[in-house]
Amino acid sequence: MGAKIVGTGSYLPRTVLSNEDLARTVDTSDEWIVERTGIRTRHLLAEGEEPSSMAIEAAKAALARAKVQAKKVDLLVVADNFPDMVCPGTSPFVAAGLGLAEVPFFDLHAGCTGFLYALVVANALVSSGAYGEVLVVGSEALSRVADWSDRSTCVLFGDGAGAVLLEPGGAEEGVLASALHADPTKALLLRITAGGTRTPATRETVERGEHYLRMEGQGVFRSAVGMMERSTREALEKAGMELPDVDWVIPHQANLRIIDSLLRRLDVPRERVLVNVDRVANTSTASIPIALDEGLREGKIEPGHIVVLTAFGAGATYGAVVLRI
Repeated sequence: MGAKIVGTGSYLPRTVLSNEDLARTVDTSDEWIVERTGIRTRHLLAEGEEPSSMAIEAAKAALARAKVQAKKVDLLVVADNFPDMVCPGTSPFVAAGLGLAEVPFFDLHAGCTGFLYALVVANALVSSGAYGEVLVVGSEALSRVADWSDRSTCVLFGDGAGAVLLEPGGAEEGVLASALHADPTKALLLRITAGGTRTPATRETVERGEHYLRMEGQGVFRSAVGMMERSTREALEKAGMELPDVDWVIPHQANLRIIDSLLRRLDVPRERVLVNVDRVANTSTASIPIALDEGLREGKIEPGHIVVLTAFGAGATYGAVVLRI
C-alpha cells in the first residue's frame, strides 16, 4: 500500500510588496533585486493577522479539492520554522481553526526542507496503515523574523502556506521514493541566535538584532545547488527512474540563480520546471506546496505525471521526493 495525494491547497496574504516599494525604505532597487534573486514581488501578512490563519486557509483549500470533510482527518502535520508561539507551536491553532477534535497534531522543524520531511513522515504513516487521511501543511511567516533594514536578506522573503491531503493508495501512487539528508557542520548558515533556551531573549539581544533571521549568502549558494542535485539523483535512482522520465521538477523557491544553477547541473530544461519565486519570493516550508498547488490548478501537472520535489534549508537539511500524481 502507498499514499496518494488527493487534494492540494495554498494561500498567499493579500498584501503585496514590490521591489519598488522596498526601495522606498531600504537601499536597494528593482534592478538590483531581480539581477541577484529573480524576485519581483512578495506577499506579506498584515499587522494583526495571525500566521496560522494562512495554514488554515491552505488546509481548507486542500480538503475542498479532495472533497473530504475536516472531521475525516486522522492526523495533522505542520511543517514550519517560526511558529505562532515558541510553545505550543502552530499546529494546535491550525487544528482549532479546522475544527479538528481529538485529532493528533504536531509541528515539524527542518528548515526549508521541512515540507519534504513532513511529506515523507506522513507517507510512511499512511503506507503502514497507522493513519488514513493525513493533512500536511507547510506554512511560514518570514516577514515576522526578517530585518527590514538589511537589504541582503529582507528582499528574499515572503509569507504563505501550502497543504496536501494524503490517503491510502496503490504502491505506484503518490510518493515513489525519497532521499533525505542533513549536514550539521552547516548549522549556522541560516540562523536566529537569540530567543531559544541557549540564548534567551533579553533587552541586549533585541538591541543587537539577534531575534532576526541571518544568512551566510555565499555559503548557502555553494551548498544548496550540490545538495539538491545529489538528493534529486538519489531519489530518482531509488525510484528506478532517470531525469528524462520526469515531467516536472519543483525546487525550493529560494533564489532564481540557485534554481538555474541546479537545472544546468541536472541538464533539465526550464520548460519542465515550475517557478514562482518571482511572484512570491522565498516562503520557506510553504514554497514547494504552493508551487505544486499552482501547477495542478493551472493544469500544467496532470494525473499520472512524475514530479520531483527538491529542497535545502537551515540545519542544514536537504532532500528530494519523487511523486506520481
